[in-house]
Amino acid sequence: MSQIKNRIPYLNTCTQNNGISERYVNPSDIYIQFGYRIELFSYGLNAPSCMVFDENGNIIISESGFANSKPRILRLVNGQYEVLAEDFSIPISGVNYLNGEIYVSHRGYVTKLLRDGTRQNIIMGLPSNGDHYNSIVAFSPDNKMYFGQGTVTNSGVVGNDNEWVKISPLLCDYPGDYIMLYGQNYASRNILSEALPDDTTHTGAFSPYGIPNFPYEIRKRYLKASGSILKSNLDGSEIEQVAWGFRNPSYMKFDRDGQLFVGNNGYNNIGSRPIENATDDCYYIKSGLWYGWPDYSGGEAVNNPRFQPDGGILPELLLKNQPNVPPRPFVSFPANTNIRGFDFNYDTEFGPYGDVYITEYGSTVHSELGSPVSYASAGHRISRIDMKSRMISTFAINKSGFPASISREGGFERPTHLLFGPDKAMYILDMGMNFFNNHDAFIPSTGVIWRVQKI
Repeated sequence: MSQIKNRIPYLNTCTQNNGISERYVNPSDIYIQFGYRIELFSYGLNAPSCMVFDENGNIIISESGFANSKPRILRLVNGQYEVLAEDFSIPISGVNYLNGEIYVSHRGYVTKLLRDGTRQNIIMGLPSNGDHYNSIVAFSPDNKMYFGQGTVTNSGVVGNDNEWVKISPLLCDYPGDYIMLYGQNYASRNILSEALPDDTTHTGAFSPYGIPNFPYEIRKRYLKASGSILKSNLDGSEIEQVAWGFRNPSYMKFDRDGQLFVGNNGYNNIGSRPIENATDDCYYIKSGLWYGWPDYSGGEAVNNPRFQPDGGILPELLLKNQPNVPPRPFVSFPANTNIRGFDFNYDTEFGPYGDVYITEYGSTVHSELGSPVSYASAGHRISRIDMKSRMISTFAINKSGFPASISREGGFERPTHLLFGPDKAMYILDMGMNFFNNHDAFIPSTGVIWRVQKI
């Protein structure tokens, strides 16, 4: 497709949200580094979350289910989408491919789609019913399957920001090691008490809603811990914990040297234990370590004054016996970047060998009026990580600096994944336009794939 203005129709039932009837797409509204060209490659997707190439050069795409409650796996062949599988838990967070078989990560499960069309749930029972869920799987050089599991809460305490409390009142986070808690409790209006609307409840860390802590309580180790990285055989057997202490390890990938890199999304200024200015971080993973959640952000303790919310309380540390000194990140991104899928470049004609190109999904924080808070300084762009200097630079961004829904231009909205194709081009998955009052609800048919080529 050439660089022309394109208009992608919305479903009519969704137009009242934005007051428009179509998504405006215009690659010329995107600034990209000199020497590259970006173009629209494909469109009409329903909140796509991830993609992968098969051995024939076709793209396999996961639709999350956030747009139409129909999570499914598609394959793009000769410009046409064909449905490979559907009926998954919402959301599908990732899809990967190995030896002719497709691995689908969806809430609480990893499901394998076999060559003969049958399917197997090879991982089940993950603690993914809270705020965050399990990530895409990654394959190690020794044929192990690695995947991340996000936390149930923002920062270790169940509060009124957790919309699932009324459905799952006993849900809470579980640590990846034996820990001792200081025993703080956090007060909130009791949303489980309809008879007493002014009732107050107190909730401790790593406890269900309304269950307080006592000083120096012990929590036991869980294999499938909140905020952990796990590994198993390719059939899902022999699950082991690799590391824990991440808030949301949303994406992971091995480089050519067999080193595992993980993107982790930082805390938000929400809930009973809000934390401000927390970075998003990319880590090189060393097995057996604790990476800091719920007491550190980017290797720095959250009781540092810079993490205190404006007009709020300075966060206190929850763990009395910290398992180890948390490692520092390989690189850190500004707060509310929301880093997602990334890939390593191994084509010296495209750019520096081994550098990482990463999608920035953008803020999911909401203002008091209910609309997403957008930041011109982070998110809604593609960044490049210089793996030698550990410097981050912007590779592609809307010329306005804001997402397309804010500027009403035709560039990026929610970049969620990218990879390099067999044609040596970069492919960028854009989840599409989401409702202003709900960052997990997307307007159908507005997801697109962009393609970047060296010129």
